[in-house]
Amino acid sequence: MTNSPYIPLTAIDCTIPALLIDRNAPLDVLHANAAARVLAVTQLMETFASRELAEADAIDLKHLASTAVLLLRDGCDVLDVLGWRLRPV
Repeated sequence: MTNSPYIPLTAIDCTIPALLIDRNAPLDVLHANAAARVLAVTQLMETFASRELAEADAIDLKHLASTAVLLLRDGCDVLDVLGWRLRPV
């Protein structure tokens, strides 16, 4: 981990990241942000699971999958920072 107080989100690979995680944010704030993203994906997948796949359009499926990947990657990035903070020094 770098000495920078900010960690870029990794879902979108770019040379100049625009969205960053404050690694010094309070633990409850980090947890709330990760939980919100994981919950959003859970709700998206629950809605998706209750539908008939035969009615799904390929482009819609790709959009749903891309949304889930982005949210899960963001949540994992925040959980990584939370894990670093919880490790004993």
